[in-house]
Amino acid sequence: MFNIGFSEAVIIFLVALIVLGPEKLPELGKFLGKLSLELKKSIEEIKRELEVEELEKEIKEEVEEAKKEIEKLKEESTDILKDPFKSDEKNNLS
Repeated sequence: MFNIGFSEAVIIFLVALIVLGPEKLPELGKFLGKLSLELKKSIEEIKRELEVEELEKEIKEEVEEAKKEIEKLKEESTDILKDPFKSDEKNNLS
């Protein structure tokens, strides 16, 4: 994530050991571990929410297309019921 090499990690560890002391260093490690885990969980949750929103958008678009198709079929069936001979003429001409 931060592209830290072994030598940089050792230097950071030594500075933390000097600044915090050996008593507080394990607590810092636990805190950083928990923080890392919570960040990963949050990122995964955000990804899932974005995927759900994208799927909802796609579904809404498909529903709108289906509504338009239903309206088109409804109009065609209404035209056929109004003048059935007209639809026969169209079929014979085609």
